[in-house]
Amino acid sequence: MIDKIWGELKEELILGVTQKGHPFRFCTFTSVDSENSPQMRTVVLRHISTELNPIFYTDKRSKKIFEIEKNNKVSLLFYNPEKLLQIKIEGRASILNNPQRIEDLWAEVPENNKKDYTTDLAPGTFIDNPDKVAYLADKNYFCPVEIEPHKIEYLKLKRPNHIRVSFLKENGSWKGKFMVP
Repeated sequence: MIDKIWGELKEELILGVTQKGHPFRFCTFTSVDSENSPQMRTVVLRHISTELNPIFYTDKRSKKIFEIEKNNKVSLLFYNPEKLLQIKIEGRASILNNPQRIEDLWAEVPENNKKDYTTDLAPGTFIDNPDKVAYLADKNYFCPVEIEPHKIEYLKLKRPNHIRVSFLKENGSWKGKFMVP
């Protein structure tokens, strides 16, 4: 049964990238700020590797990048309301720095989305009017972030019994154990 659950978990994460409108396309990313307070925000799942390493994109000037640089222990939370399925990934985030890999990922970003990474001011900067955001023509702050998971939790809400499984990565392979929901 655990193998079947592992297969479903992997399939749902892959669908989050490949299937338009899948609920796992958007997830909640949590990092810890300089005061040790959790900071949550929604990110878009852009890639998932065969090792189940998720990748999302951000502006390299965003607070989440500073938080990752100070403490790379992070989590992602996915929820599918139709299937009542929650997946939580815990791991270590890294900022991708291979220039060719970054260039390849940047090339995949649709042209009309590229401006999200070209604002003159850093994300979170206070402004007087949202119509006055300025964009740079020849520079971007595109920053892919990859998470290497060490724990993935599966929770399926169903009747008569909810199902919860914790998968831990040990020596390069995943081992699952049932938990009380």
